[in-house]
Amino acid sequence: MVFLDAAIIFVYFVVVIGLGFRYRRRAAHSLESYFLGNKKLHWLALAMSGSVSNFDITGTMWIVSMFFLMGMRSMWIHWMWGFMMGAFFMAYMAKWVRKSSVMTGAEWMVTRFGAGPAGKTARTAYAVMAVLTQASFIGYAFQGIGKFASVYVPLSPVLCALLIIGATTLYVLLGGLYSVVVTDVLQTVILTLAALAISVTAFIRLAPETLAGVLPDGWASLAPRWRLAEFAGTENAGYEFFGALVIVWVLKGMLLNAGGPAQMYDFQRFLSARDARDAAKTGAAWSMFLIVRWGMAMGIVLLAVSGLSEVGDPEKVMPHVLREYIPAGMRGFVIAGLLAAFMSTFSSTVNSGASYIVRDIWQPFFRPNKDQKSLVRAGYAATLGIVGAGILFGVQARSIAQIWSWMMMALGAGVVVPNVLRWYWWRFNGWGYAAGTAAGILGSLPSLFHPEWPMYIVFPPVVLLSLAAGCIVSLLTPVTDKKVLEAFFHKVRPFGFWRPVKNKMGYSLKKFQKTGDSPARTAVNVLLGMAAVSGAYLFPMYLVGHWYDRALLWAAVFLSACLALRWTWYPFLPSKGEDD
Repeated sequence: MVFLDAAIIFVYFVVVIGLGFRYRRRAAHSLESYFLGNKKLHWLALAMSGSVSNFDITGTMWIVSMFFLMGMRSMWIHWMWGFMMGAFFMAYMAKWVRKSSVMTGAEWMVTRFGAGPAGKTARTAYAVMAVLTQASFIGYAFQGIGKFASVYVPLSPVLCALLIIGATTLYVLLGGLYSVVVTDVLQTVILTLAALAISVTAFIRLAPETLAGVLPDGWASLAPRWRLAEFAGTENAGYEFFGALVIVWVLKGMLLNAGGPAQMYDFQRFLSARDARDAAKTGAAWSMFLIVRWGMAMGIVLLAVSGLSEVGDPEKVMPHVLREYIPAGMRGFVIAGLLAAFMSTFSSTVNSGASYIVRDIWQPFFRPNKDQKSLVRAGYAATLGIVGAGILFGVQARSIAQIWSWMMMALGAGVVVPNVLRWYWWRFNGWGYAAGTAAGILGSLPSLFHPEWPMYIVFPPVVLLSLAAGCIVSLLTPVTDKKVLEAFFHKVRPFGFWRPVKNKMGYSLKKFQKTGDSPARTAVNVLLGMAAVSGAYLFPMYLVGHWYDRALLWAAVFLSACLALRWTWYPFLPSKGEDD
C-alpha cells in the first residue's frame, strides 16, 4: 500500500472518531439519547444507517467467495439471512415495531406478554439470545476484517482486526446511536462511490468475449441444481446437495422475515423513527442503498475469475482483486469505503448489543432505580464487554463461512419460530417464547462443534424442537392477560390468528382496510416488494457482466414493482405522528 492510500485511510479514521467526540455530550443525556437518538432521527438517515450496517465487509467477502465457487446460482444462499427483509419492513413490519414504542426488542416482550413473570422471562430470554447473536456477529466481523486487512498490512490477521476494532469501538463508546447514524450516512456516501468505482472498473476492463472464454456454461444462470457433483469429497462438500439447501435457505429466510427485525440493530432503527409513517418509509428505502453492493461483488468476482483463479482461499479473493486491479489513490479510497462498511456494521451491532445488556438485564435486575447518567456509564461497560466476548468468539472460528453458517442456520433455526409466533398467534405466551428460544439455542449448540454437518440435516430438527417446546409450554400455561392482549392488538393491529381478541374488541375486516392494515393488501405489497428487491439487486450484477438482456429484464421488474407500490402501498401509510 502506497503512502497516498495510507493517508486517505488515516484521514477517514480521524474523521469518524472525531464524530464520536462531537456527539458525546448529546448521547450522554439519557438511555433514550444514547440508544435511540431521542427518536428525532430522519427516516432517510435511519434507512441509510440500517442499509449500510448490512453492507459489511466480512459479508461481502463471503458473497464474493460464494460467487467464485458457484456462480450466480449462489444468490439462493442469501435467502438464509433474509435478504428480502426490505419488502417485509416496507409492507408492515416496520410500523408494527414502531407502534410498540419501546427501547429494545427484548423490552417489546413486556408489551406483548405483560409485565408479570411470563413477560419478564420472555424479555430475559430474548436479551440473552440477542447478546449471544451480537457477540457471534462481532466474532464473524473479527474474522473478516483480519483477513481483509492482512493482505495490505504486514501484520497478522488477529492484530489487524484488534487495531481496527479498537478504533471503531472508540467512536461507538463515545457517541452512542447519534454517532453511529451520522457516521453511517458518511460511510454510505463513501461506500457507494467506492462500489461504483469497482463496478465501473470491472465493466470497462472485461469485454464480453473475455468473460465468455473464462466462465463455465451456465455460470450466469439463477436456476438451482439439485446436486453439484464437483463438490463431492472436497472442502466444499457441504454444498453438494444444493437443491436440498435451497429449500432450507428459502424456508429459513421467509420465517426470518416474517418474525420481524432479526439483526437486532434493525429493531433499534425502527424504534428510533419519529413515528410509524417514518418507520415504514425507512423500511421502503432500506434495500435501496444496498444495490451498489451487488454490482461491486459481481465486478470483483469477474475480475478474479479472469486473472486470479490461483487464489487458494476464496474468502481472500476480494482483497487480492483490489490490490491487483485498483490503482493507487483510488485503492485507498476504496479500502476506506470498505472499512466504512465494516465499521458501520460493527458499530450498529455493538451499540444494539449493549442496549440489551443495560436495558434488559442490568437495569431491571440489578439497578432499577439508578439515574440516567449512571446507566449510560453502564452502557460504556456493556459496549466493552460485548466487544471482548465477540473477539474471543472470532479467535476460535476457523473461517468466515463456519461462523456465518452457524449464526444464520443453526442458531437462527433455534430462535426463528418463537419470533414468528409472537406476532401472529394470540395464544402464544411469554413462557412459550422462553421455552422455545431456550430449546432452540440448546439444539443449535452441537452443530457449532460439527461444522461439517450440512444445514439440511441441522435445520429441521432444531426448528421442530423449538416449535414443539414453544407450543406445548404455551398451551400448558395460563393465557396472557386479556388487557395486555387487547392493548397490544389495539396499538399494533397485527394480522394472523387473533380472532378471539379481534372479535372481543369489535375489529372487522372493513376496519382493518380503512386503517391500511388489510392482510390481503399487505400480502400483495410484500410480493411486490420482493420483486422490487430482486430486480434492484440483479440488474447491476448482470449489467457489470455485460449480460444486457437479463439486466434490462430485471430493471423492468424493479420499475414495474415500484410503480405498482405507488398505488397499493404509499396511499395507505399511517398518518404523520401516528404511533398508536
